[in-house]
Amino acid sequence: MADFPFRRAFDPDTFSFEELPHSHGVFLLETDGEPYLNKSANLRRRISKLLQPGQQGKRLNLRSATRAISWQPAGSVFETNVLLWRLARRYFPDSYRQRLRLRPPVVLKLNLENEYPRCYPTRRLGKQGMYFGPFPSRATAERFASDFLDLFKVRRCVEEIHPDPAHPGCVYGEMGMCLRPCQAVVTQDVYLEEVGRVREFLTSEGRSLFRPLEEERAKASEGLNFEEAARIHKRLEKVQSVLNQPELAWKAGLATDLDRLCGIVVQPSSAPQAVELFPVWRGFLLHPIQLSVAADETGQPVSLDARLHEVLADLALKPSGRRTEHLTLLARWFYRGTRKGEFVGFESYEKPPYRRLVNAIGRVGRGVAVPES
Repeated sequence: MADFPFRRAFDPDTFSFEELPHSHGVFLLETDGEPYLNKSANLRRRISKLLQPGQQGKRLNLRSATRAISWQPAGSVFETNVLLWRLARRYFPDSYRQRLRLRPPVVLKLNLENEYPRCYPTRRLGKQGMYFGPFPSRATAERFASDFLDLFKVRRCVEEIHPDPAHPGCVYGEMGMCLRPCQAVVTQDVYLEEVGRVREFLTSEGRSLFRPLEEERAKASEGLNFEEAARIHKRLEKVQSVLNQPELAWKAGLATDLDRLCGIVVQPSSAPQAVELFPVWRGFLLHPIQLSVAADETGQPVSLDARLHEVLADLALKPSGRRTEHLTLLARWFYRGTRKGEFVGFESYEKPPYRRLVNAIGRVGRGVAVPES
């Protein structure tokens, strides 16, 4: 198969499993019918079990059906999952989502297409609106939404808004936690201004609200208005508690404005003296880059910083596929308890943090000699 770098015809009497590597990877068993595509942390062990003779019981055995074996080694679980996803789309275009159990991660949507927008957790990405995430679970997304929406006065109801002074309202309006557009207490323009503050809070990592409050507190203190300063201080503490939640990108998490979700996943490589880089741009996974950390032809070390500048300068920011599926693969790896490798996040590819990337590559290399920059 052209999609795999290695392919061998399978003859049960002559095939040697010693040729298969003891490594992560993806494999495909070609049969007269539907091919069998899967992954494994040990290709030789997994394939040999599927094709071993004399197997009895309920365990799957494809020895008599297999005509050829194709495989592609990988250096990590993350690379294996990405390879399996790409190949599953190729061989099973109508069913790969079900086969791989690609359940989208939870994000927060600010539905800006609505006349009276609200912010809520969802697993569906549309073409309009602002999205913030991904979160490890719906519970964490709901907790963050509840906490940060307490700082603003946008609606939380799900009904269509038709402003009417006779509308009964809700508990949030009675508590002063909503501008009550349903009761025509404010105009649509006033409500949209509050929505703009919500959006700015999410895109600025909370600075749009935190810094003005700090200035107000300092001004109140200078004016000896200590009661007002204490009130503002309590609000600052509440804002800080929201910003300190570990799922957020600025706290070593992954959740951020999806249009600003950029970074590089650094993984071990199946090739010697190399690592695999998986660029992330606006939540999309771009084509992976194999980066060698070996010396040049003369045996002299080459600056890793220089190599990074070279490969990232040529990086094409042209994603393909569904962003939901890319986010699923990224979040599934990132929020895994036994995650291996590193994610170096940053705001833009115009100024990548080369020093942080060099350090991450050195840590992921696991003993690979990283040249000094």
